[in-house]
Amino acid sequence: MIGRVARMATIGATKCPGDVPEAVLEAARDTLLTAVDGVAQVAIAAEKGAVQIVTGAVHGAAEDGGDVMLILEWAIHGTMKGASDVGADVGMTAVAAVGAGVKAAEEVGADACRALRQAVAGALAAADEIDGNAAEAVRAVLGTSIKGARDTIQELSRK
Repeated sequence: MIGRVARMATIGATKCPGDVPEAVLEAARDTLLTAVDGVAQVAIAAEKGAVQIVTGAVHGAAEDGGDVMLILEWAIHGTMKGASDVGADVGMTAVAAVGAGVKAAEEVGADACRALRQAVAGALAAADEIDGNAAEAVRAVLGTSIKGARDTIQELSRK
């Protein structure tokens, strides 16, 4: 259900005039906030919600002919902002979202290496906006939990 909502929100965001990344970020964030509202285990709900939201957003972008990589990056960004808003572990949410994003991108025929780069970029951008502790935690957990993420983080840090 959450994935379907995210897919439809992504399709809607790509058709609206204006800032598509911002619209995707807000749609992903709001969907996650709604998904965890009233749930006792917020961290688990945020991680599961992130997987469904990012997967739905990527599939929605592919179905609509949208920019899958742009949507992937901003959907992850939005889910992490939502996770932070509800007090969930942003590091574990990042791992769930990045892993799901790369898998979803592969499912729709996108390049996995490029998807990893965009997914990690979205996670790092969100973590940097949240605070220094979140940024440090996300870099550490992604680097140890997602294959290839450590090299991608180093590459992105040089730019």
